[in-house]
Amino acid sequence: MKSVQSVRGMHDLLPDQSMLWRGIEHTVREVLDCYGYREIRIPVLEKTDLFVRAIGNATDVVEKEMYTFEDRNGDSLSLRPEGTAGVVRAAIEHGLLHVPGLKVWYHGPMFRHERPQKGRLRQFHQFGVEVFGIEAPAVDVELIALGERLWKALGIGGRIRLEINSLGSPESRRTYREKLVEYLAGHEDQLDDDSRRRLKSNPLRIFDSKVSRTRQIMADAPRLTDSLDEDSARRFDEVRRLLDALGIAYRINPGLVRGLDYYCETVFEWITDDLGAQGTVCAGGRYDGLVEIQGGRATPGIGFAMGVERLVELVSLEDAQFPTRPAVYIVCAVDPEHGLALAEEIRNRCPGLEVACDLSGGSFKSQFKRADRSGAGKALVLGEDELADNMVVIKDLRGETAQQRLSLDEAAGVLAR
Repeated sequence: MKSVQSVRGMHDLLPDQSMLWRGIEHTVREVLDCYGYREIRIPVLEKTDLFVRAIGNATDVVEKEMYTFEDRNGDSLSLRPEGTAGVVRAAIEHGLLHVPGLKVWYHGPMFRHERPQKGRLRQFHQFGVEVFGIEAPAVDVELIALGERLWKALGIGGRIRLEINSLGSPESRRTYREKLVEYLAGHEDQLDDDSRRRLKSNPLRIFDSKVSRTRQIMADAPRLTDSLDEDSARRFDEVRRLLDALGIAYRINPGLVRGLDYYCETVFEWITDDLGAQGTVCAGGRYDGLVEIQGGRATPGIGFAMGVERLVELVSLEDAQFPTRPAVYIVCAVDPEHGLALAEEIRNRCPGLEVACDLSGGSFKSQFKRADRSGAGKALVLGEDELADNMVVIKDLRGETAQQRLSLDEAAGVLAR
């Protein structure tokens, strides 16, 4: 019988990869803690209408990419393609928005039915960060500063650059849309098929086209920043002033529009040239109307999401070292009861130390072979003589330090250091 394979575009995370993921996830959590964010956990399955309202009918995500089905009650449900809509739903449902300044983060799998390729999977993982109830441009800049601190903590700061833009208010964006449609109407016969379709439904998304001829046309298109109203222009100036004050380098990208309909005002992307076509590592922006769209009272909001798979790729390029092997391997030539007891005692005395105990038995030679394959730095040897004398032997598996025969107290002290 043919074995069952994983679903295309949905990958396993194997043990030799998981420590790198855990190291990255731990670093992200530490940085988020520094900025006062608290974790929120939302379901992977939501009512389809949640995403239709938030993301918009005319987006590729809703039109082509969502995993949507009817359950036994006839309700239309979707696997989450992104996290912000679910966080907004939870914040409204549980009354979290009554006090301004809610700062939360989430982490987990997202799902989009796209053509699988490097850096883009059908099940992918994101960290997301959201702030509600604060309208000040300083919040926009703090989120960007958080990102820069994170890249430095992961050792990839030199591989990522920041691009920013302003989408303005809904009113200024409507004005700009009219100018853009008028410009593109004169080039409609030169646009690719997908862009001609977007011209009627979501013309700003044509900026995302990968077709070279279309990109040439968009390079000469009117700029959204030229259509900003006075308040939006002032806000964008303040964002740039604060970024300059913090010494955060950036480039204004007039074609940066973001893919989801709920964005307004400040938008930004952290981009790398080291991952081929899938260069966006982290992206976000302000969404002041989203809470109201989802049935809550008008509440300003801003956030970003970053792809964990792309972070893993970048960190791997730096040959970052996260613990991937036990620190101590117990070789036991007596009854396994004593090896298990020794392992538990070492874990009690040295909290956090990773201890592996050989439970396969066999000769010292075979156990030492397994100890070496495990990658452990030291072996803790327990034989008949050691058991009788209440001693253990510490053997250096990676260096040239002479082995030591010590009491359990002395051995625990050595391992703790």
